[in-house]
Amino acid sequence: MSQAAVFEIDETRSTRDQILDAGERLFAERGYDGVSMRDIVAETALRNQASLYHHFRNKRALYEAVLKRGLEQVLDLMPERHARTPEEIDANVDHLVDYLSGHPHLALLIQRATLDGSRTLRKLLNGLLRPLQAEGRRSLAGLEDVWEADEVPHLAAGLYLLTFGYFANAGLLENVVGKDPLGPVAIARQRRFLKTAMSRLFAMEPASEGGPMSKRGGA
Repeated sequence: MSQAAVFEIDETRSTRDQILDAGERLFAERGYDGVSMRDIVAETALRNQASLYHHFRNKRALYEAVLKRGLEQVLDLMPERHARTPEEIDANVDHLVDYLSGHPHLALLIQRATLDGSRTLRKLLNGLLRPLQAEGRRSLAGLEDVWEADEVPHLAAGLYLLTFGYFANAGLLENVVGKDPLGPVAIARQRRFLKTAMSRLFAMEPASEGGPMSKRGGA
C-alpha cells in the first residue's frame, strides 16, 4: 500500500490520534532519544513539523501525552473490585488482552520507558504508573485467605508480567519459537493460558472444559 493510500485512510481519524499512534509506535521501537519530531511527521499525514508543533509544543509534551493516553486507557479496563467469580476473571482477561493485542506497542513502550536513562522521564512514568498500581492493589483486595499481605505486591508484579510482558517481548518470543506471537492463534492460546493462570493464582480451579471454576477447598 502506498504512503498516499495510508494517509487517505488515516484521514478518517483525528490528527491528534494519528500523532499519538505514531508516537506510541516509534517511542516503543526506538526509545525517547531515538525519535525526532521529524520522524513523527513522516509517520502521519502532517505536511511539516510546524503542523506538529501546533498540537504539541515539544517532544517531551508529545511523549507525556502518549504515555498518559495509554496508561489511562489501561486504567479504564481495571476492575473496580476483586474478581470473585470465574466469569469476572475471564471478562477481565478478555478486556485486557483485546486492548493490548489492538495496541501491541503499548506494553513495549512502558517497558522501554522504565529503562530510559532520563531521570525526568522516569519520574514522569512513575507518576503515571501510581494510579495503575493503586487500582491493581484494590482489585486484589480480599485475597487474604489465599495470599499473605506482604505477598500481594509480588502477586501484582507477577500478573503484570504475565499480561504485559508477553506483548512487550513479542519480538523475542518470535525469534525463540519461530512463530508470530501476535497472530490470532497465538493470542487465543495466550488468552486461555492467562485465564487458567489467574484462576489458579486466585485459588480457583476450572472443572471440566466449559464447566464452572470453584474455589479450592470449597464447594
